[in-house]
This record gives sequence, structure tokens and C-alpha cells, in this order.
Amino acid sequence: MQRHATGGSAALRFRVAGVVLLVLHLTAVWWFTLRPNAVPWVDAANLRPLATIRAEFADDPWSALRHTVESLLVLAPAGVLLPLVRGRVHASVAGSFARTVFAGSMLALVVELLKTAVPGHVANVDTMLLYILGIALAHLAVVPATRARLRRRAAAGRTAGRAAGKAHAEQAAGAEGAERAGEAGRAQGAERAGGAAGAEDGAAQGPTPRIPRVEIAP
Repeated sequence: MQRHATGGSAALRFRVAGVVLLVLHLTAVWWFTLRPNAVPWVDAANLRPLATIRAEFADDPWSALRHTVESLLVLAPAGVLLPLVRGRVHASVAGSFARTVFAGSMLALVVELLKTAVPGHVANVDTMLLYILGIALAHLAVVPATRARLRRRAAAGRTAGRAAGKAHAEQAAGAEGAERAGEAGRAQGAERAGGAAGAEDGAAQGPTPRIPRVEIAP
């Protein structure tokens, strides 16, 4: 019961930390990505996958690479924070990855839709794909290894707890056995002392007197 309560409190702490960090992260995304951008003109919205990426790499590879890396990093922390919100240590890698990618896809879609209402920004399906890819890569790089390390630590703690409990039980059993042996020894000593006292009393009283037989004449 105590271990269950401890695990529940740890999961609650993980959830609270995940929610707080996710809110801070989305606030930063809003501040740096969805602020109005005063530019004379913007490109048209792109709904063709990989069209913008191909055009940028064909025009300026280094600038396109920098833009790609920046887009990968925008929502990448969500790949770690979304599982943290669930607060689960024991979860399958495939299931956790699928849930995180789905939730991250919805988050990236919301960000791209919000761009349509911000001056100087347009929706781009390539940017959304890069957001999702960044979430997936961050999840695979951090979450499975972290969960495995936490599970090993918890297992080591349980093993140490069982070993300490067993040692305590053995120590208590040994102390109880010693106490019983001491009580038995004291009882035997008391019996011996009683027997010796009875023998001394008998010796002090001496032999039992005998009455001589008197013969009666006929």
C-alpha cells in the first residue's frame, strides 16, 4: 500500500511538471512563432507536401538547412513533455510513440491554422511536417531511454527494500530465538537450584529414625 501511494505521488508530480512545462513551451512557441510579422509581402500558402523544402534547397541550401533545423526544433520539446503529462513509466515504446505523434500532429495543425490569422504568416504543410518530425525524433531520443532508466531504478529500490526487510526479519527472528533460549536456560537453572536446595534440606534432616521391635514373651 505504501509503495502504491509512493508511485501515485510520483506520477502526480510528473503530470504537474509536464503540464507546467508544456504550457511554458507553448507560450514560447506563441511568442516566437505566432507574433505579427511586418513584411511587405509573404508567400502564398503551401498545401503540397515537400514543395517548399525542395524549392528552398534548390535556391539556397544553407538557408534551407537552417530553416529546416529551426522548424524541427520549434515543437520538439513536446515530444518529451506530452508523455510527461501522462506520468507513466511503464508504457510500450510503440504505443507511447503513436500517441505522442498523434497529439503532436494535432498540436502542429493548430499552430499552422493559427498562422492564418496572424499578419505576416501563412500556413505551410511542409512546416507542419517538420514540426511533427521534430516531435517524433525528440520522443525517440529521450523518452524510451528515460523510462527504462526509471524502471531500473525503481526495480533496484524494490530489491533493496525486500533485502532490507528480509534482513530485518532474520534479525528479529534471531533476537526472539536468543530470548527464548535465555528463558529456557533460566528455567533450567531454577529447576537445578530447586533440586539442589531439596537435597540440602534432606541431608540436614538426617536419616529417618527407626522404632526397635519389642518381643512379647509367651
